[in-house]
Amino acid sequence: MIRFLQAKELGQHPKLSHTMFCDRAKQFKERLKWEVQVDEKGEERDQYDRLDALYVIWEMPDGRHGGSMRFLPTTGRTMINEHFLHLLGGQPVSSPLIWECTRFCLSSSANSRIASALMLAGSALMKGHGVEHFVAVFDAPMQRVYRMVGSSPEVLGSAGEGRSKTSVGLWTHTSEAKARLLANAQVSGEMVDWWYQRRYGRLSMAA
Repeated sequence: MIRFLQAKELGQHPKLSHTMFCDRAKQFKERLKWEVQVDEKGEERDQYDRLDALYVIWEMPDGRHGGSMRFLPTTGRTMINEHFLHLLGGQPVSSPLIWECTRFCLSSSANSRIASALMLAGSALMKGHGVEHFVAVFDAPMQRVYRMVGSSPEVLGSAGEGRSKTSVGLWTHTSEAKARLLANAQVSGEMVDWWYQRRYGRLSMAA
């Protein structure tokens, strides 16, 4: 099940929140060897978690984290503008129509269906909130994941080679991409709308 939670609401879901931050530690610190901080509880958090971020989370039947993404509007503080401007030639991204997506994370037991469901929830968020694009920094191994789930971005800039290559991508909602994601996630468009309506109480406007 998809949940849309603001940062201040995570405390109302302690099991889901704790397992999300622990899965982030396993993915980014242990598997990808990123230079991230992990606390004594085994949770990976950064400065952007202290902002009023919006989390899209797949909750497993037992209440644990299955996968998640974190969103912030580019009109405020973002990781891209503060740490990755070199990938964009020094030009910051700032628009009410563009949100930044970071910390795309899957639990070790997750499959491509969950990844696709997260992308679908992101598309519902885009349409329902009037957002036209998501922008994100990703490394080379993630390109395979995006192709697998059927949602590849437009690459705006890159640096590095091979597996160490880092890029900035721009995602746009299209009916073609949504059809591929629905097929892979094995859910209906009505279910995707329900995820959004359950949280926000209005139509997602998803095509």
